[in-house]
Amino acid sequence: MSQQQRIVYFSGNVQGVGFRFTAVRTAQPYEVAGVVRNLPDGRVEVVVEGDKDQIDRFLDDLSARMDSHIHKRQEQTAEPTGRYHDFHVAF
Repeated sequence: MSQQQRIVYFSGNVQGVGFRFTAVRTAQPYEVAGVVRNLPDGRVEVVVEGDKDQIDRFLDDLSARMDSHIHKRQEQTAEPTGRYHDFHVAF
């Protein structure tokens, strides 16, 4: 298994449309942990840790569900921190 952390920024009409709660529901069947939050500049940030394949599947599923609201998706990969034990909304 190749564990990693992925930090993803979603831009577009992504705030006020249920994006964060959709992300939490979408994450449930996958073995991932992390956080989703609104940013002051109008983007949504997703920090997710787990197996590369599980992260890929989760992010593809989330992107498909919220496709009409997303104009841009930027990603960066990092070493996992192990600090997350579930996937939740940060306020």
